[in-house]
Amino acid sequence: MNTKKLKRLLNRLVPNGKQVVIGIPFLWLFLFFALPFFIVLKISFAEADVAIPPYTEIYTYVEQKLQVVLNLANYSLLAGDELYIAAYLGSLKMAFFSTLLCLLIGYPMAYAIATARKEMQTVLVLLIMMPTWTAILIRVYAWMGILSNNGLLNGFLMSMGLISEPLQILNTNIAVYIGVVYSYLPFMILPLYANLVKHDQSLLEAASDLGSSTFNSFWKITVPLSKNGIIAGCMLVFIPVVGEFVIPELLGGPETLMIGKVLWQEFFNNRDWPVASALAVVMLAILIVPIILFNRSQAKELEGKI
Repeated sequence: MNTKKLKRLLNRLVPNGKQVVIGIPFLWLFLFFALPFFIVLKISFAEADVAIPPYTEIYTYVEQKLQVVLNLANYSLLAGDELYIAAYLGSLKMAFFSTLLCLLIGYPMAYAIATARKEMQTVLVLLIMMPTWTAILIRVYAWMGILSNNGLLNGFLMSMGLISEPLQILNTNIAVYIGVVYSYLPFMILPLYANLVKHDQSLLEAASDLGSSTFNSFWKITVPLSKNGIIAGCMLVFIPVVGEFVIPELLGGPETLMIGKVLWQEFFNNRDWPVASALAVVMLAILIVPIILFNRSQAKELEGKI
């Protein structure tokens, strides 16, 4: 009797259960993405004001009349000011070359882990993940000590007699590239490893039996099969690097101009929230294309598993 009652109760809860399962992700996206985005979008059409918060309202309701005033000056300012254009281009350039470097370094590492012995793969993956367990701020501060004029790198090079005076690495774009590649390299390696470890090695054996060289088999079989892993890794690196603030602020110099740094200055130094919000909206609009590509690659990956 108890079992029958339990089955009836479960049958009654199934429709509601489906709604809950489907509704929770949408609620999560609404609360933590859509709602904050619409708030930032609203602020981007306001005007700066000496108040708390430091912007005007875009709508008024007086005498049963709703008036909405959209200020487009913030967006026209972004299009006409060379500083903001240079910040966007600098961020895209930094993100592109950092992603390329992560791919060139991370692919061989992921391939080596995927082809290692089974008992060693877990250890190697753990070694890749362990640095991410430390706060990024601490790791970037460590690189400041390594790359400074009196740091470990210059001290090592001078002790070896390779240089006669310290190299100026800190507060340059080179230091930013080093910090970004170091910080985001695990996000490139892990998706590539997850893809490469599932490859059917019999394909390479068949190609070898047919006379194909090792490099030719790798280029024509392994690389095309790892396309989804490459796309996923590139998106996981490119998207956050575009808005990166901590690494350029600590390791970069005056010539390092990225949109994250400009956003910080507009929000906290200039207290111009409308312009800062417009910067954030445009940055998100730029990132829509790689986000769509990433979602498509993930969808194809899921279709392949079914």
